[in-house]
Amino acid sequence: MAAQSSEYSGETAAYKMNDKILLIQVIVVLFLCINLLLITTFFTKEVFYTTMRYVLFAVTLMSDCLFLFLADILFILNFYRCTMKMWLCLAIYIISSLYMFVTPLTLTAMTLERYVAICLPLRHAELCSPRSTLHGILIIHSLSSLPCIVFLSIFFASASYSSYTQGRVCTVEIFILHRWQGHLSSAINQFYFLIMCITIVFAYVKITRVAKAASGEDKKSTWRGLRTVGLHAFQLLLCLIQLWCPFIEAAVLQINLISFINVRTFNYITFILAPRCLSPLIYGLRDEMFFHALKRLALCGLRKKH
Repeated sequence: MAAQSSEYSGETAAYKMNDKILLIQVIVVLFLCINLLLITTFFTKEVFYTTMRYVLFAVTLMSDCLFLFLADILFILNFYRCTMKMWLCLAIYIISSLYMFVTPLTLTAMTLERYVAICLPLRHAELCSPRSTLHGILIIHSLSSLPCIVFLSIFFASASYSSYTQGRVCTVEIFILHRWQGHLSSAINQFYFLIMCITIVFAYVKITRVAKAASGEDKKSTWRGLRTVGLHAFQLLLCLIQLWCPFIEAAVLQINLISFINVRTFNYITFILAPRCLSPLIYGLRDEMFFHALKRLALCGLRKKH
């Protein structure tokens, strides 16, 4: 009886986890579809792809789509303990590591754009021109690649040639051959996010001062910009907590496997999915011009179906 009860409870836990996996897939597919619709909307008007804040918004959407897709594949493979060749895992890690940083760095750039628009309106056209936008995107991707380059340089110097053909469950931990590698990677990540947090706090304080001094329509516009910066700060906080998740999961794994799976699932939804799903809500639905273009595109699609 005890064995049957244990087997039944194990099957029940498995069914519950399969339900969670299914729920996550629904969330991922839903937001990928929303992001793709927003990306399509971005290309419907010239003003969108010639204005810095909309271009940066499109960069976050594309980055989030790629990151969500890769993170979801890895989550499923890790959950079912599927293995792959180290070189393939390495390729996936390079892309996901790069785009893990692109979104928060782009959010920081969008915050600076709001700061310039509200606090330095006379210099906005000069500082936020299409040329400056292109340079900004190149700088964002260059900065995003630095942590990955440092981390992989250490791995390539330490790993043996035979390890690249081995089949392993693809996690970031398999690239950490020395404990200090993990500490170095964590220190670099924390430094990046500290700089981003300082930038957002600086912009928030400056915009708050302008908002208090403004009047009429200017005041309304300024407070809207302030709320946008606040939402960016919340997104960045969730991204920052994501860096601490591996340490929490490692501690829980020592206690109980089922608890570890539950904690990893919670962390994945809260600190990986959620920050990437907030972008459409912050800019795609709150921005009047973009929302009207999105609404027009959606209505045209419905009319064609009918």
